[in-house]
Amino acid sequence: MEDYDDYFFDNDYNQSKVEQSYVTTSEVPLCEKTEVNGFGAAFLPTLYCINFVLSLVGNGLVLCIIYKYEKLSTVTNVFLLNLVISDLIFAFTLPFWAEYHRSQWIFGKVMCKLVGSFYSIGFNSSILFLTLMTFDRYLAVVHAIAAAQSRRMMYAFCSSAGVWFISILASVKDMVLFNVRESSDAKLCEVTGHAHNIIQKWQLIGHYQQFLLFFTIPLLMVLYCYFRICFTIMSTRMAGKYRAVKLILFIVSFFFVCWTPYNVVILLQALYMSFGDKLKCWNGLDYALYVTRNLAYMYCCISPVLYTFLGKKFQNHFRKLLNKHVPCLKMTVKSTQSSRNTSFRTPNTE
Repeated sequence: MEDYDDYFFDNDYNQSKVEQSYVTTSEVPLCEKTEVNGFGAAFLPTLYCINFVLSLVGNGLVLCIIYKYEKLSTVTNVFLLNLVISDLIFAFTLPFWAEYHRSQWIFGKVMCKLVGSFYSIGFNSSILFLTLMTFDRYLAVVHAIAAAQSRRMMYAFCSSAGVWFISILASVKDMVLFNVRESSDAKLCEVTGHAHNIIQKWQLIGHYQQFLLFFTIPLLMVLYCYFRICFTIMSTRMAGKYRAVKLILFIVSFFFVCWTPYNVVILLQALYMSFGDKLKCWNGLDYALYVTRNLAYMYCCISPVLYTFLGKKFQNHFRKLLNKHVPCLKMTVKSTQSSRNTSFRTPNTE
């Protein structure tokens, strides 16, 4: 009994055992990010501002043409309007990120959550609407007779609502996890406030979600739909079929070049987090992410312009708009009949 009492009440002995249980001899790696952060601070604010301006001008012009000449009388224009809205939602987050990378987060906790979630909603919905527009072109060209009955306005509104639902659902984690954290010299807006293993788990989910749901599936759908569209066009006697195929190849190539590098880096980050050596720091992925992500951003910002102004109809609308507001240019506008005849030749117009 005396031995037990000595053990139970000997605080020095107990404290020594507790301290020993928390002692570890393994090294905790601290990755030096000074150069990476400096690289981001030097280039990202300018690139974000350029993408913001491009998006504002390009999407504003598309909105103007839809309002003045097109209205929402077709399925294509409903999808196009939603694409413009998603790109503008994404673009309006870029000035906040530009200021953040230039100095620190100065907009508070609520704006940190809102900007983080709106960024995700706009970025994800943009690629889904592009995929939806491609699928709609596939229906209109490859299954023209059957699609004439199914491609109604209700189909357009329900499909658009589905895209928004998926995009908002995918961004819930950003709304929950994003918060402001104060470091030694700045305020940061990032995923924080939770245990490290929980944060890493959700980051992995986000990486794989981005690669599979918002890249692999859309890419496969785009490739399949445009392959079938090209095959259908080439089997006809349409006069402008070679031009149409060239436009399709350009759209697919541009999509692939802008989106693939970013998503490959995302996949490499996920694999490194899952199976990589935790004692090594791979800053090369951070540099690659900065560069490739801005390429994907640029695609999101200019995609509505790309998908509209490659078509003859929107080119004519643009000429009309210029002739009205800049009469000194006096650009030639093709007839309405010519515009109608190009509806099948170009995969992006109704």
